[in-house]
Amino acid sequence: MIGRKSQTRLDYAERIARVATHIAGHLDDDLSLERLAGIACLSPYHFHRIYRAMTGETAAETARRLRLHRAAHSLVASQLPIARIAARAGYGSVAAFTRAFAVSYGHAPAAYRRRGRLLPGAGCPQEEDGPMTSPWIVTLQPMPALRLATIHHVGPYMEIGRAFDRLMPWAAARGLLGAGAVTVGVYYADPGTVAAKDLSADAGISIGREIEGDATVHIVLIAAGTHAVLRHRGPYAELERAYDWLYRAWLPASGHEPADRPPYEIYRNDPREVPAQDLVTDICLPLADV
Repeated sequence: MIGRKSQTRLDYAERIARVATHIAGHLDDDLSLERLAGIACLSPYHFHRIYRAMTGETAAETARRLRLHRAAHSLVASQLPIARIAARAGYGSVAAFTRAFAVSYGHAPAAYRRRGRLLPGAGCPQEEDGPMTSPWIVTLQPMPALRLATIHHVGPYMEIGRAFDRLMPWAAARGLLGAGAVTVGVYYADPGTVAAKDLSADAGISIGREIEGDATVHIVLIAAGTHAVLRHRGPYAELERAYDWLYRAWLPASGHEPADRPPYEIYRNDPREVPAQDLVTDICLPLADV
């Protein structure tokens, strides 16, 4: 039987998860203190403290982080004017947006766009009449088996943060966010061949055998084995380019065959704690027996 204190923590986690889901789905709408506190069924006097205690950031910081993430994707995947992207991110001027974006992403918006990360025709750099070069290094590593508590996500991969923002309060209420916690994204479809709205993924955190799933969270097992591991440093919005190079350039030249299991990402630091330019992600491609 769950004790009263434990049940209260779980109840708070469910309320905060509702708020995180609402923020992610309503970035252009009213996200006032009163509105969010009402969704959590908490007093406005206490809501912010509870939200910050269970997520590691304020509700305003969550909204700001998600809006900048969306803006970064718009910069590299569209030709929308920067002024329009700035306004949609909630900034009253391009100058204010530029300052905030540069702090998190390491480049002003215009410079970030000029790098052409995901624009049509902008592939990986290649030497003239020479081999393809890359900022990434791939290593073969024996990766351990993982048991994950996950929330399923359907839709554009850039929006999987919504599932993680629901998962973190669930994990915090169960004491799963310690130093040994590993956060993982498992990706089941190729965004180059599947419509964005139909993409399928799991947002997960590593757990022991004693943790069980429930109506919200299901358990996913990742098999141990040799993996090609590409370490990416920088914004999540740039990961698609790393995948493109891994599958288009590295894998055919490697002599290895991929295993019949989906790739996954291990997030080595927390976007709530470091700017986007300092994020570290390991892309793990399972290989057939080597």
